[in-house]
Amino acid sequence: MGAGGLSFRRDLLKPVIAAVNGLALGTGFELALACDLIVAAEHAEFGFPEPRVGYMALDGGITMLTRQIPYKIAMGLLLTGRRMSARDGRAAGFVNEVAPPADLIATAERWAADIIACAPLSVEGTKQIALEGRDLPAWASPRWFPRRVMEAIASEDSEEGTRAFREKRPPRWKGR
Repeated sequence: MGAGGLSFRRDLLKPVIAAVNGLALGTGFELALACDLIVAAEHAEFGFPEPRVGYMALDGGITMLTRQIPYKIAMGLLLTGRRMSARDGRAAGFVNEVAPPADLIATAERWAADIIACAPLSVEGTKQIALEGRDLPAWASPRWFPRRVMEAIASEDSEEGTRAFREKRPPRWKGR
């Protein structure tokens, strides 16, 4: 069911990082696309080989790929079963960073540390807007805010972030 259910979830507000160290084909590629960030080893390759065996990427891969990169590039992968290198995935826009294999986990952990340095409610609210806002018309998305976002804006963490900025110190997040 959709790369272990991940590709169809709209309620997972914790950021998810894929660290791809090798081939991410078919469902593996769908799983990576369902994550919020992709860090890939230099030798990693991505693709949907399904059309070569009379099948399609039906666990969300077709729509996720066409929403995340330019249509023509996505269709080139989807219609031919060709593979794309990690560097080309970075250029296309679905890979956030390419790293040497020995540094892959450390690179993913650095991205995680950057996220953890932010206010938890702001991160969750941002992800909620990104997930749910994709289905809104372009004119409506700037005006739409779920309740969680309003709570984050009025939170103790929001006040702490402003105070820490003024005092030129790192914020101490409480998640409330």
